[in-house]
Amino acid sequence: MAIIMDGNGRWARERGKPRIIGHRAGIESVRDVVKACSQIGIGYLTLYTFSRENWRRPRREVKGLMSMLGDLLKREIRELDENDVRVRAIGRVHDLPQSVRKELSRAYERTKDNKGLVLILALSYGGRDEIVDAASKAARKAMSGGLVPEEIDEETFSRFLYAPDIPDPDLLIRTSGELRVSNFLLWQIAYSEIWVTDVLWPDFTREQLFAALRSYQSRERRFGGLE
Repeated sequence: MAIIMDGNGRWARERGKPRIIGHRAGIESVRDVVKACSQIGIGYLTLYTFSRENWRRPRREVKGLMSMLGDLLKREIRELDENDVRVRAIGRVHDLPQSVRKELSRAYERTKDNKGLVLILALSYGGRDEIVDAASKAARKAMSGGLVPEEIDEETFSRFLYAPDIPDPDLLIRTSGELRVSNFLLWQIAYSEIWVTDVLWPDFTREQLFAALRSYQSRERRFGGLE
């Protein structure tokens, strides 16, 4: 499963509060959804946490988001570990502040042997960036003689993505009613089912999550073929 967590800023604006308050409120939804996914046996959950485009936001907001991310990792890692959750990240993580990278490294190390939910944080992430980075890696390997260009197929190319061992999401959820994928997992969601809700992310709870899963269970997935 993958989620585009949208609507924090709008949630705050509707209440006459700064955008950062909306981001803080959204943390509670993250906690609830991660716990729910862990409890019902979801194998992988990818959260669109911070996109490459988000760096264009006001400097104060970006600084606040990075501070919140570092604090959240530090504060929640014990409970995640106790619930057998494994933490990973995808994206151009080297763009993040050193303090955040440090907390991510601690989270990786502490949870690396856990066998439950794999929680993937998409950080400084862009779907086009991922494809470009994968193409660059493949090109370098071909130039060194380790890859024959004519033999590259989808399976071969996917090995150069940020996390090739993580399966493509079966279900993509988007909050706040926007009907776009916003440069998220462009390669991986080729055949994902999509569920959109008007609920803003800070108001998203496990009840909406279960509604999305019920909708998914009622669908027929043919992957371009016939029934």
